[in-house]
Amino acid sequence: MLLANLTEVVFRKSSYSEGSGCVEACAVGSHRLVRDSKNPGGGFLTLDAAAWGGLLSKIKRGDYDL
Repeated sequence: MLLANLTEVVFRKSSYSEGSGCVEACAVGSHRLVRDSKNPGGGFLTLDAAAWGGLLSKIKRGDYDL
């Protein structure tokens, strides 16, 4: 399994985050973990390099703007 021990993992919040709608991310090997900053114990998504790159491209393009 990718995640044997999360006690040493450090999540970071984007400096572009505003208000309460923030997510945090961290790198674990070649994968990225993403979680809700308001509920850090509520679980996370695990993305491989291709999925992470695709997500970043869509965010930068504005696909998820509200």
